[in-house]
Amino acid sequence: MNFGQLPSVGAAAVPSEGFVLDVREDDEWAAGHVEGALHIPMGDFVARFGELAEAVEDGRRVHVMCRVGGRSAQVTQYLVRQGVDAVNIDGGMQAWESAGRPMVTDSGNPAFVL
Repeated sequence: MNFGQLPSVGAAAVPSEGFVLDVREDDEWAAGHVEGALHIPMGDFVARFGELAEAVEDGRRVHVMCRVGGRSAQVTQYLVRQGVDAVNIDGGMQAWESAGRPMVTDSGNPAFVL
């Protein structure tokens, strides 16, 4: 599968109750993220795959997020090959922010995309 065949969805089309996997680095996550998202940085993903498997035991679709869509495309490709119903969020957090979708921080500071 090449990236042109990768399942993807626009940020505005992610359901409000959709399951989001954020694969950005810790500093990017701290700046702002989707409330309720699971954070597993891409570099840790294979080692922490079990955390995702536990979170989606019910077969929910996984919406994979990074800053602009490159890292998340790679993780989405991996997940699809593992038989997971996964889609890449086109444009990542930048598109999420542009679409006016809500973001939060763990610190309570205003959220932004780093």
